[in-house]
Amino acid sequence: MRIGVPKEIKPQENRIGLTPDSVKTLVSEGHEVLIENNGGYEAGFDNDQYKNAGAKIIEKASDIFNDAEIIVKVKEPQKVEVEMIRENQIVYTYLHLAAAKELTEGLVKSKSINIAYETITDDNGRLPLLAPMSAVAGRMSVQAGAHCLEKNQKGRGVLLGGAPGGEPANVLILGGGVVGENAATIATGMKAKVHVVDKSEARLNQLVEMFGDKIIPEQSDKIDLKKLVAEADLIVGGVLIPGAEAPKLVTKDMLKLMKRGSVIVDVAIDQGGCVETSKPTTFNDPTFIVDNVVHYCVANMPGGVPRTSTIALNKATLPYLVKLANRGYQKALGEDKNFLAGLNIHKGHVTYKAVADAFGHEFVEPLSIIK
Repeated sequence: MRIGVPKEIKPQENRIGLTPDSVKTLVSEGHEVLIENNGGYEAGFDNDQYKNAGAKIIEKASDIFNDAEIIVKVKEPQKVEVEMIRENQIVYTYLHLAAAKELTEGLVKSKSINIAYETITDDNGRLPLLAPMSAVAGRMSVQAGAHCLEKNQKGRGVLLGGAPGGEPANVLILGGGVVGENAATIATGMKAKVHVVDKSEARLNQLVEMFGDKIIPEQSDKIDLKKLVAEADLIVGGVLIPGAEAPKLVTKDMLKLMKRGSVIVDVAIDQGGCVETSKPTTFNDPTFIVDNVVHYCVANMPGGVPRTSTIALNKATLPYLVKLANRGYQKALGEDKNFLAGLNIHKGHVTYKAVADAFGHEFVEPLSIIK
Protein backbone atom coordinates (compact mmCIF):
# COMPACT_ATOMS: atom_id res chain seq x y z
CA MET A 1 0.00 0.00 0.00
CA ARG A 2 0.97 3.63 -0.42
CA ILE A 3 1.15 5.30 3.00
CA GLY A 4 1.29 9.09 3.27
CA VAL A 5 2.50 11.19 6.18
CA PRO A 6 1.78 14.93 5.89
CA LYS A 7 3.43 17.49 8.12
CA GLU A 8 1.23 18.41 11.08
CA ILE A 9 -0.28 21.88 10.70
CA LYS A 10 -2.13 22.32 14.00
CA PRO A 11 -0.53 25.28 15.84
CA GLN A 12 2.60 24.26 17.78
CA GLU A 13 2.21 20.61 16.79
CA ASN A 14 5.69 19.30 16.06
CA ARG A 15 5.15 15.54 16.18
CA ILE A 16 4.96 13.42 13.03
CA GLY A 17 2.99 10.28 12.24
CA LEU A 18 5.97 8.00 11.52
CA THR A 19 9.61 7.84 12.63
CA PRO A 20 12.33 6.75 10.19
CA ASP A 21 12.49 3.39 11.99
CA SER A 22 8.76 2.90 11.41
CA VAL A 23 9.22 3.77 7.74
CA LYS A 24 11.96 1.14 7.48
CA THR A 25 9.61 -1.49 8.91
CA LEU A 26 6.81 -0.60 6.48
CA VAL A 27 9.14 -0.53 3.46
CA SER A 28 10.53 -3.94 4.44
CA GLU A 29 6.93 -5.21 4.30
CA GLY A 30 6.66 -4.03 0.69
CA HIS A 31 4.83 -0.74 1.22
CA GLU A 32 5.59 2.69 -0.22
CA VAL A 33 5.88 5.57 2.24
CA LEU A 34 5.51 9.25 1.32
CA ILE A 35 6.78 11.84 3.83
CA GLU A 36 6.14 15.57 3.43
CA ASN A 37 9.29 17.66 3.08
CA ASN A 38 10.74 18.46 6.54
CA GLY A 39 7.68 16.90 8.16
CA GLY A 40 9.73 15.40 10.98
CA TYR A 41 12.32 18.16 11.32
CA GLU A 42 10.95 19.69 14.53
CA ALA A 43 10.80 16.23 16.11
CA GLY A 44 14.48 15.69 15.30
CA PHE A 45 14.07 13.57 12.15
CA ASP A 46 15.45 15.04 8.92
CA ASN A 47 14.73 14.23 5.29
CA ASP A 48 17.91 12.19 4.86
CA GLN A 49 16.92 9.88 7.70
CA TYR A 50 13.61 9.22 5.98
CA LYS A 51 15.27 8.72 2.58
CA ASN A 52 17.74 6.27 4.09
CA ALA A 53 14.80 4.37 5.58
CA GLY A 54 13.27 4.06 2.12
CA ALA A 55 10.70 6.89 2.11
CA LYS A 56 10.00 9.28 -0.74
CA ILE A 57 10.07 12.97 0.18
CA ILE A 58 7.09 14.87 -1.22
CA GLU A 59 7.02 18.65 -1.44
CA LYS A 60 3.31 19.34 -0.92
CA ALA A 61 0.72 17.88 1.45
CA SER A 62 -1.85 18.00 -1.36
CA ASP A 63 0.19 15.47 -3.34
CA ILE A 64 0.31 13.13 -0.36
CA PHE A 65 -3.46 13.33 0.14
CA ASN A 66 -3.95 12.83 -3.58
CA ASP A 67 -1.71 9.76 -3.90
CA ALA A 68 -1.80 7.86 -0.58
CA GLU A 69 -4.21 5.07 0.27
CA ILE A 70 -3.58 5.49 4.00
CA ILE A 71 -2.97 8.85 5.65
CA VAL A 72 -1.06 8.60 8.95
CA LYS A 73 -1.16 11.62 11.24
CA VAL A 74 -0.87 12.53 14.88
CA LYS A 75 -3.58 15.14 15.40
CA GLU A 76 -7.07 15.36 13.97
CA PRO A 77 -7.28 16.67 10.39
CA GLN A 78 -7.56 20.43 10.22
CA LYS A 79 -10.15 22.05 7.96
CA VAL A 80 -7.82 22.41 4.97
CA GLU A 81 -6.81 18.74 5.36
CA VAL A 82 -10.41 17.53 5.58
CA GLU A 83 -11.02 19.18 2.22
CA MET A 84 -8.18 17.09 0.72
CA ILE A 85 -9.32 13.72 2.10
CA ARG A 86 -10.64 11.49 -0.67
CA GLU A 87 -13.51 9.02 -0.75
CA ASN A 88 -12.41 5.54 0.43
CA GLN A 89 -9.13 6.92 1.79
CA ILE A 90 -8.10 5.55 5.20
CA VAL A 91 -7.21 8.15 7.84
CA TYR A 92 -5.34 6.78 10.87
CA THR A 93 -4.80 9.33 13.66
CA TYR A 94 -6.15 10.81 16.89
CA LEU A 95 -9.64 12.17 16.16
CA HIS A 96 -11.46 13.01 19.44
CA LEU A 97 -14.66 13.43 17.46
CA ALA A 98 -17.15 13.63 20.34
CA ALA A 99 -15.91 17.15 21.04
CA ALA A 100 -15.61 18.17 17.37
CA LYS A 101 -18.88 18.50 15.49
CA GLU A 102 -17.50 20.35 12.43
CA LEU A 103 -14.73 17.77 11.98
CA THR A 104 -17.19 14.91 12.36
CA GLU A 105 -19.49 16.37 9.70
CA GLY A 106 -16.55 16.99 7.39
CA LEU A 107 -15.28 13.42 7.66
CA VAL A 108 -18.78 12.01 7.18
CA LYS A 109 -19.14 14.11 4.03
CA SER A 110 -15.74 12.95 2.72
CA LYS A 111 -16.90 9.28 2.68
CA SER A 112 -13.47 8.28 3.98
CA ILE A 113 -12.56 5.55 6.47
CA ASN A 114 -11.47 7.01 9.80
CA ILE A 115 -9.70 5.00 12.48
CA ALA A 116 -9.08 6.80 15.79
CA TYR A 117 -6.06 5.89 17.89
CA GLU A 118 -7.91 6.83 21.06
CA THR A 119 -10.74 4.31 20.77
CA ILE A 120 -8.73 1.20 19.86
CA THR A 121 -8.90 -1.14 22.85
CA ASP A 122 -7.09 -4.18 24.24
CA ASP A 123 -8.47 -7.34 25.84
CA ASN A 124 -8.62 -5.60 29.22
CA GLY A 125 -10.64 -2.66 27.91
CA ARG A 126 -7.67 -0.32 28.07
CA LEU A 127 -6.67 2.13 25.32
CA PRO A 128 -3.15 1.14 24.22
CA LEU A 129 -2.70 3.84 21.58
CA LEU A 130 -3.91 6.61 23.85
CA ALA A 131 -1.81 5.44 26.80
CA PRO A 132 1.64 6.69 25.68
CA MET A 133 0.41 10.21 25.00
CA SER A 134 -1.68 10.20 28.18
CA ALA A 135 1.48 9.26 30.06
CA VAL A 136 3.38 12.16 28.49
CA ALA A 137 0.51 14.62 29.11
CA GLY A 138 0.13 13.42 32.70
CA ARG A 139 3.79 14.04 33.43
CA MET A 140 3.77 17.39 31.64
CA SER A 141 0.62 18.50 33.48
CA VAL A 142 2.42 18.74 36.80
CA GLN A 143 5.45 20.45 35.26
CA ALA A 144 3.11 22.98 33.63
CA GLY A 145 1.07 23.39 36.79
CA ALA A 146 4.16 23.98 38.92
CA HIS A 147 5.29 26.69 36.50
CA CYS A 148 1.86 28.33 36.45
CA LEU A 149 1.86 28.51 40.26
CA GLU A 150 4.79 30.92 40.10
CA LYS A 151 3.84 34.52 40.83
CA ASN A 152 5.22 35.83 37.54
CA GLN A 153 2.76 33.47 35.82
CA LYS A 154 -0.09 35.00 37.89
CA GLY A 155 -0.17 31.99 40.16
CA ARG A 156 -0.26 31.81 43.98
CA GLY A 157 3.50 32.00 44.33
CA VAL A 158 3.63 28.50 45.79
CA LEU A 159 6.42 25.95 45.32
CA LEU A 160 4.88 22.56 44.66
CA GLY A 161 7.15 20.69 47.04
CA GLY A 162 7.25 23.39 49.70
CA ALA A 163 10.52 24.20 51.47
CA PRO A 164 12.03 23.78 54.94
CA GLY A 165 9.53 25.44 57.24
CA GLY A 166 6.95 25.78 54.41
CA GLU A 167 4.14 23.35 53.60
CA PRO A 168 3.98 21.63 50.19
CA ALA A 169 1.22 22.50 47.78
CA ASN A 170 -2.03 20.53 47.58
CA VAL A 171 -2.43 18.72 44.25
CA LEU A 172 -5.84 17.30 43.33
CA ILE A 173 -5.77 14.77 40.48
CA LEU A 174 -9.16 13.99 38.95
CA GLY A 175 -9.05 10.51 37.42
CA GLY A 176 -6.75 7.66 38.33
CA GLY A 177 -6.10 6.37 34.82
CA VAL A 178 -2.92 6.75 32.79
CA VAL A 179 -2.95 10.56 33.03
CA GLY A 180 -3.62 10.47 36.76
CA GLU A 181 -1.00 7.82 37.48
CA ASN A 182 1.69 9.73 35.59
CA ALA A 183 0.68 13.05 37.11
CA ALA A 184 0.98 11.40 40.53
CA THR A 185 4.44 10.10 39.63
CA ILE A 186 5.71 13.64 39.04
CA ALA A 187 3.71 15.32 41.82
CA THR A 188 4.84 12.83 44.48
CA GLY A 189 8.38 13.07 43.17
CA MET A 190 8.20 16.83 43.72
CA LYS A 191 7.02 16.16 47.29
CA ALA A 192 3.57 17.71 46.90
CA LYS A 193 0.56 16.59 48.95
CA VAL A 194 -1.39 14.54 46.38
CA HIS A 195 -5.07 13.55 46.38
CA VAL A 196 -6.22 11.20 43.60
CA VAL A 197 -9.95 10.95 42.87
CA ASP A 198 -11.41 8.00 40.97
CA LYS A 199 -14.73 6.18 40.96
CA SER A 200 -13.08 2.74 41.06
CA GLU A 201 -12.03 1.45 44.46
CA ALA A 202 -10.00 -1.27 42.77
CA ARG A 203 -8.05 1.28 40.74
CA LEU A 204 -7.39 3.41 43.82
CA ASN A 205 -6.07 0.32 45.59
CA GLN A 206 -3.69 -0.27 42.69
CA LEU A 207 -2.43 3.30 42.97
CA VAL A 208 -1.91 2.92 46.71
CA GLU A 209 0.17 -0.19 46.01
CA MET A 210 2.30 1.91 43.62
CA PHE A 211 2.64 5.06 45.69
CA GLY A 212 1.96 3.99 49.28
CA ASP A 213 1.25 6.88 51.62
CA LYS A 214 2.59 9.40 49.09
CA ILE A 215 -0.97 9.76 47.77
CA ILE A 216 -4.35 10.14 49.42
CA PRO A 217 -6.93 8.03 47.54
CA GLU A 218 -10.41 9.52 47.24
CA GLN A 219 -13.37 7.49 45.92
CA SER A 220 -15.55 9.88 43.96
CA ASP A 221 -18.90 8.82 45.41
CA LYS A 222 -17.63 9.11 49.00
CA ILE A 223 -16.05 12.56 49.01
CA ASP A 224 -16.95 16.22 49.21
CA LEU A 225 -15.46 17.33 45.88
CA LYS A 226 -16.18 20.99 46.61
CA LYS A 227 -14.01 20.81 49.73
CA LEU A 228 -11.12 19.18 47.86
CA VAL A 229 -11.38 21.75 45.08
CA ALA A 230 -11.38 24.60 47.60
CA GLU A 231 -8.23 23.25 49.27
CA ALA A 232 -6.31 22.58 46.06
CA ASP A 233 -3.43 24.69 44.81
CA LEU A 234 -3.23 22.67 41.59
CA ILE A 235 -5.97 20.59 39.96
CA VAL A 236 -5.10 18.16 37.17
CA GLY A 237 -8.12 17.08 35.11
CA GLY A 238 -7.48 13.62 33.70
CA VAL A 239 -10.94 12.07 33.46
CA LEU A 240 -11.70 10.09 30.33
CA ILE A 241 -14.75 8.32 28.93
CA PRO A 242 -13.44 6.49 25.83
CA GLY A 243 -14.54 8.26 22.66
CA ALA A 244 -17.05 10.48 24.50
CA GLU A 245 -17.04 14.04 25.76
CA ALA A 246 -15.44 14.41 29.19
CA PRO A 247 -17.81 14.95 32.15
CA LYS A 248 -17.73 18.44 33.70
CA LEU A 249 -16.62 17.60 37.23
CA VAL A 250 -15.48 21.08 38.26
CA THR A 251 -18.29 23.59 37.74
CA LYS A 252 -18.06 27.34 37.28
CA ASP A 253 -19.54 27.80 40.77
CA MET A 254 -16.75 25.70 42.29
CA LEU A 255 -14.15 28.14 40.96
CA LYS A 256 -15.44 30.75 43.39
CA LEU A 257 -14.37 28.45 46.23
CA MET A 258 -10.77 28.21 45.00
CA LYS A 259 -7.81 30.21 46.22
CA ARG A 260 -6.68 33.23 44.24
CA GLY A 261 -3.89 32.17 41.91
CA SER A 262 -4.59 28.46 42.13
CA VAL A 263 -4.13 26.51 38.88
CA ILE A 264 -6.17 24.07 36.79
CA VAL A 265 -4.45 21.96 34.13
CA ASP A 266 -7.23 20.34 32.09
CA VAL A 267 -5.62 17.42 30.27
CA ALA A 268 -9.08 16.26 29.17
CA ILE A 269 -9.47 19.32 26.93
CA ASP A 270 -9.11 17.20 23.76
CA GLN A 271 -12.42 15.61 24.75
CA GLY A 272 -14.03 18.91 25.74
CA GLY A 273 -12.44 19.24 29.19
CA CYS A 274 -13.60 18.15 32.64
CA VAL A 275 -13.80 21.73 33.94
CA GLU A 276 -16.82 23.81 32.93
CA THR A 277 -14.76 26.94 32.30
CA SER A 278 -12.07 25.25 30.18
CA LYS A 279 -11.47 26.17 26.55
CA PRO A 280 -8.63 24.97 24.29
CA THR A 281 -5.39 26.97 24.30
CA THR A 282 -2.03 26.70 22.55
CA PHE A 283 1.61 26.79 23.64
CA ASN A 284 1.81 30.37 22.32
CA ASP A 285 -0.85 31.51 24.77
CA PRO A 286 -1.38 28.57 27.14
CA THR A 287 -3.30 30.13 30.02
CA PHE A 288 -6.29 32.31 30.84
CA ILE A 289 -7.87 33.35 34.11
CA VAL A 290 -11.45 32.87 35.31
CA ASP A 291 -12.42 34.00 38.83
CA ASN A 292 -8.73 34.45 39.74
CA VAL A 293 -7.96 30.82 38.82
CA VAL A 294 -5.29 30.15 36.20
CA HIS A 295 -6.45 27.69 33.51
CA TYR A 296 -3.88 25.80 31.43
CA CYS A 297 -5.73 24.01 28.60
CA VAL A 298 -3.22 23.27 25.83
CA ALA A 299 -4.97 20.75 23.60
CA ASN A 300 -1.86 18.96 22.32
CA MET A 301 0.46 18.92 25.32
CA PRO A 302 2.68 16.05 24.07
CA GLY A 303 3.43 18.22 21.02
CA GLY A 304 5.67 20.24 23.32
CA VAL A 305 8.09 17.30 23.55
CA PRO A 306 7.75 16.03 19.98
CA ARG A 307 10.72 13.71 19.82
CA THR A 308 9.83 11.79 22.98
CA SER A 309 6.16 11.76 22.00
CA THR A 310 6.67 10.63 18.40
CA ILE A 311 8.89 7.72 19.42
CA ALA A 312 6.50 6.64 22.19
CA LEU A 313 3.46 6.97 19.94
CA ASN A 314 5.01 4.95 17.10
CA LYS A 315 5.81 2.08 19.41
CA ALA A 316 2.06 1.76 20.02
CA THR A 317 0.63 2.64 16.59
CA LEU A 318 3.01 0.83 14.23
CA PRO A 319 1.89 -2.80 14.83
CA TYR A 320 -1.71 -1.84 13.97
CA LEU A 321 -0.59 0.11 10.90
CA VAL A 322 1.45 -2.85 9.63
CA LYS A 323 -1.61 -5.07 10.03
CA LEU A 324 -3.78 -2.47 8.28
CA ALA A 325 -1.40 -2.14 5.34
CA ASN A 326 -0.65 -5.85 5.00
CA ARG A 327 -4.19 -7.17 5.25
CA GLY A 328 -6.37 -4.25 4.15
CA TYR A 329 -8.75 -2.53 6.52
CA GLN A 330 -11.64 -4.99 6.10
CA LYS A 331 -9.63 -8.04 7.16
CA ALA A 332 -7.50 -6.18 9.71
CA LEU A 333 -10.55 -4.77 11.50
CA GLY A 334 -12.86 -7.70 10.91
CA GLU A 335 -10.45 -10.16 12.51
CA ASP A 336 -9.68 -8.03 15.57
CA LYS A 337 -12.55 -6.61 17.65
CA ASN A 338 -10.14 -4.35 19.56
CA PHE A 339 -8.84 -2.79 16.35
CA LEU A 340 -12.42 -2.55 15.06
CA ALA A 341 -13.24 -0.35 18.08
CA GLY A 342 -11.07 2.31 16.46
CA LEU A 343 -13.37 2.69 13.45
CA ASN A 344 -15.28 5.93 14.06
CA ILE A 345 -16.54 6.86 10.59
CA HIS A 346 -16.89 4.61 7.54
CA LYS A 347 -17.84 6.01 4.13
CA GLY A 348 -20.40 8.49 5.45
CA HIS A 349 -21.64 6.43 8.41
CA VAL A 350 -20.82 6.99 12.10
CA THR A 351 -19.62 3.70 13.56
CA TYR A 352 -18.73 4.80 17.10
CA LYS A 353 -21.77 5.13 19.37
CA ALA A 354 -20.57 7.96 21.59
CA VAL A 355 -19.89 10.10 18.52
CA ALA A 356 -23.25 9.26 16.96
CA ASP A 357 -25.02 10.11 20.22
CA ALA A 358 -23.13 13.38 20.60
CA PHE A 359 -24.33 14.78 17.26
CA GLY A 360 -27.58 12.96 16.53
CA HIS A 361 -26.25 10.65 13.84
CA GLU A 362 -27.54 7.16 13.29
CA PHE A 363 -25.12 4.67 14.82
CA VAL A 364 -24.10 1.85 12.48
CA GLU A 365 -22.48 -1.29 13.89
CA PRO A 366 -18.95 -1.26 12.48
CA LEU A 367 -18.72 -5.00 11.80
CA SER A 368 -21.93 -4.90 9.76
CA ILE A 369 -20.65 -2.20 7.44
CA ILE A 370 -17.10 -3.29 6.62
CA LYS A 371 -18.07 -6.64 5.11
